[in-house]
Amino acid sequence: MTQTITVIHGDGIGPEIMDATLHVLDAMKLDLAYEYADAGMVAMEKTGELLPAATMDSIRKNRIALKSPLTTPVGGGFSSINVELRKRFDLYANVRPAKSFPNTLTRFPADVDVITVRENTEGAYSAEGQETAADGQSAISVTRTTRKGSERIVRYAFDLARAAGRKKVTVVHKANILKSTSGLFLKTAREVAALYPDIECEEMIVDNACMQLVMRPEQFDVLVTTNLFGDIISDLCAGLIGGLGLIPGANIGADAAIFEAVHGTAPDIAGQGKANPCALLLGAAQMLDHLGKPEDATRLRKAIVATLEAKDSLTGDLGGTGTTMGFAKAIASRV
Repeated sequence: MTQTITVIHGDGIGPEIMDATLHVLDAMKLDLAYEYADAGMVAMEKTGELLPAATMDSIRKNRIALKSPLTTPVGGGFSSINVELRKRFDLYANVRPAKSFPNTLTRFPADVDVITVRENTEGAYSAEGQETAADGQSAISVTRTTRKGSERIVRYAFDLARAAGRKKVTVVHKANILKSTSGLFLKTAREVAALYPDIECEEMIVDNACMQLVMRPEQFDVLVTTNLFGDIISDLCAGLIGGLGLIPGANIGADAAIFEAVHGTAPDIAGQGKANPCALLLGAAQMLDHLGKPEDATRLRKAIVATLEAKDSLTGDLGGTGTTMGFAKAIASRV
């Protein structure tokens, strides 16, 4: 049966990496249909809205979206289009794998394989209750942590670990200082961990976790943490394997899921064919796993690895001279 997905081309380099990704997906003959929708500056220019109702309706109907990076303009409105999408569809789980790839510019050997599971809808990152005093001398923002939010993200992490054959989940927190908010997260995590005796659970304070990731990343398997810590840690993990050009992101809720490249729009190279499409391609692989097509997801990942090993048409950030679409065609030839 044909699966229809919402496709958002995005801003900056977004259209280039999306076209490259769709080229590879089409070569795989996956019986996917695309419903195109706009968001970001492209949507603003067309409709006067950053998130048009038609785009929201498309995601709601198809329940699956593949999204390129978006620009949120400075000023009024949303603090972030991505944050707004997560809130509207209750996409509570942000999943970012960081795995070593061959022939990438990294200081670490090929043994990094970490999945960061980040709570995606609450906490400090949600920027709830932001307010600046009239005199500009102080500002406040509310950090809200709930038992429900903590429980479901930790359950998600342990379920993911079990399904993927992972052996350990590390709960990252700051409960030694943030005793109420991070304390509630840690207490809830301990209760959930007790339900998974087959999975090792360790606890680590966030600053130590960052240091340990830089020193010995091979000791980690699955990390689960709160929204702001997860945002920072997942980018740190990207640095371990060569940068954000190799990191996908899944935003998953009960009724919808959005898969994306987590890097920015890179307007300085937009339209030049220089962008690396790997992050969005790996996001597409996450999408295929979510759609119950694990064999196809594996096929796509293996084709990416084989192309990197062959140094075939690699883009400049990977040390090559290839173009975005040229790289994609090299991957498509191997799927």
